[in-house]
Amino acid sequence: MYAVLESGGKQYKVKKGDVIYVERLSAEEGSSVEFKVLALGEDSGFNMGSPYIDKARVLGNVLETKRGKKLTVFTYKPKKSCKRKMGHRQWQTKVEISEIVTDINSYA
Repeated sequence: MYAVLESGGKQYKVKKGDVIYVERLSAEEGSSVEFKVLALGEDSGFNMGSPYIDKARVLGNVLETKRGKKLTVFTYKPKKSCKRKMGHRQWQTKVEISEIVTDINSYA
């Protein structure tokens, strides 16, 4: 079984045991978090919410919060001798998916 969850304005397709990096969460390391489910899928079918599936949720454990790899941002204006080089590192939270909980027995 897999689920499509939403976190930080982005969508992630996950299954039990996956480790994902999401936008920074306010949860501490070692704590559990709960995500809203947009869709559930199995070999036998697929169930889509509108926008969320009320009886489903994804549980995960926070492993760590750290900054991601550095991105280089370079802006310039042609023929004006105007250049600017900046770097950016986004905060990320590493989450291990522990369980996909659902009360839905049949799929459409």
